Amino acid sequence: MEKSPELAQMILPRSVAKLLHHRLSSEFAGLQDKSTLLQPRQNETIKYKVFAGTWNVGGVAPPDDLDLKDWLDTTAGSCDIYVLGFQEIVPLNARNVLGPKKRSAAMKWDSLIADALNNTRRRRQQGGRGGAMSGCREAAHSERRQDQDVFRRVTSKQMVGIFVSVWARSALRQHVRRHLAVSCVGAGVLGLLGNKGAVTVRFVLQGTSFCFVCCHLASGSDDGDVLLRNADVGAILSRTRFHGRGSAEAEAEASQELTLPKKILHHDRVVLLGDLNYRVAMDDEDEARQLVTARKWSMLLENDELLLELSKGRRFDGWHEGLVTFAPTYKYHRNSDKLYWWADGGADRGGHRNSKQHRAPAWCDRILWRGKGMMQTRYESCGGYRLSDHRPVRAVFHFHAVCEVAKHV
Repeated sequence: MEKSPELAQMILPRSVAKLLHHRLSSEFAGLQDKSTLLQPRQNETIKYKVFAGTWNVGGVAPPDDLDLKDWLDTTAGSCDIYVLGFQEIVPLNARNVLGPKKRSAAMKWDSLIADALNNTRRRRQQGGRGGAMSGCREAAHSERRQDQDVFRRVTSKQMVGIFVSVWARSALRQHVRRHLAVSCVGAGVLGLLGNKGAVTVRFVLQGTSFCFVCCHLASGSDDGDVLLRNADVGAILSRTRFHGRGSAEAEAEASQELTLPKKILHHDRVVLLGDLNYRVAMDDEDEARQLVTARKWSMLLENDELLLELSKGRRFDGWHEGLVTFAPTYKYHRNSDKLYWWADGGADRGGHRNSKQHRAPAWCDRILWRGKGMMQTRYESCGGYRLSDHRPVRAVFHFHAVCEVAKHV
């Protein structure tokens, strides 16, 4: 059979080059056709498929039966690494901002992610119906999957309501963890507390550094609020630093071969995602309403604050965003597809419009990226999730990393 030109560019990492032939074919399941094993050559390029997602869940605890498979799009062929960022996994009240961290919400989200990526809920249900023999077969099948398609959590980190969870294929996980580091920067109350800010995760894969920044920036649609968001971005980029190097083995390797980046913008590939809170700046409310009613998103986006900032290149010089073709991600009535607007009962007792309800729909939830060797293949929102007043957003990237493999395997 003739080899695919795309597959001919792929190579397995040095650390697994001496494994047996059948282990090599499963080491990077999904990166190549499992029926074809390519002989490694030196200085080849590995292609990784990485999923990045963001969702502001509005402080609402997820139900036990919440299925994340549609958002993670597991039926379309799994990615190799998943980086999921959440905002407001707990209500942003004084107790949660100033008090001890509550891990129960983060653990619940991690459990739902594991169910979606590994389809464990369906397997548990089938095992329950099939009895003991079925359970034994399922256990054996699950064990065989450990070196293939099973996803395992690499790390997760919570700062008040901001939560990041990183997952990778089982065989890839050990490589992602080698130079793993996490940094938290609060930019909320007093410019320091964690009700706003960022949780950032970095790792190194085949000598290429990756950095994922999950943000929750300043809210508000008043004049000058965009400057507060820009200031938050500046604080996150300047104050985020990485100190740890992971395992002792990784530290020894880093001291000899690799200088690890300490700042966000020093990394080779950077993805910034989250509730960036940039709004639609339109003075003519009637025109804005007409555009929303007609679903003329491209015309509404002409007044999008983030796109304007990207074009001016101030805080986002060198950053890119995929084409926004989806509906606004905020603000919706919960458990509904209806966009929230001030006319939907937005007057206070004195007959004045309530500014909290006087919000034009906006694309608050975004994913930006920078760096060479990246290609974004998808960028979209997921309208089927009505838990929050935000809609989740996802992007899929293809990353290239160059590695060297010994000549003799």
